[in-house]
Amino acid sequence: MEPMTDTPAADVATLSFEQARDELIQVVSRLEQGAPTLEESLSLWERGEALAARCEEWLVGAKRRLEQARGESAEA
Repeated sequence: MEPMTDTPAADVATLSFEQARDELIQVVSRLEQGAPTLEESLSLWERGEALAARCEEWLVGAKRRLEQARGESAEA
């Protein structure tokens, strides 16, 4: 498993769905293992929230594209 990137939340917007998902899995794993400090736990939590939001953006976009494709094929 690759180490987590320590990029700011703004950089999350540049991640692909797969990159965000994979890093989110790492964040969850580290949180489940127990972070050594409260500050690290909060930092991981915030990163996880940003990654989850990025994944949601990708999924919403994919759903919209599917709905558009279905609408176009129904009109044909």
